[in-house]
Amino acid sequence: MTLVITFLAAAIVTAIWYATTPNSSMRFGTLALMYWGAALMWCVDGINGLIEGEGFIEITDTAAMIDDAILGLVVVAVGLAAWAIYLVAKDPKHVLRTSLAK
Repeated sequence: MTLVITFLAAAIVTAIWYATTPNSSMRFGTLALMYWGAALMWCVDGINGLIEGEGFIEITDTAAMIDDAILGLVVVAVGLAAWAIYLVAKDPKHVLRTSLAK
């Protein structure tokens, strides 16, 4: 489930980034790269599980699926938090600089 949630978040943010690219200063590309990196990490983890004889995605144990879903949502939330910190630090719309200059 973690892999699915992360891939879904990456795909949605990539679509938003692509739709707003020439005029957006919100740095959606950075958020998309964070999510694609996390999705790649989960793929490597799934492949490692296959090598060790486990399943790529756990679908037999309900508790494990719920844990994976919660972990996926936490990854999405942490990505959003990191992106928000990045936006405040970069201040692409100069909101922070303008308010501090007053």
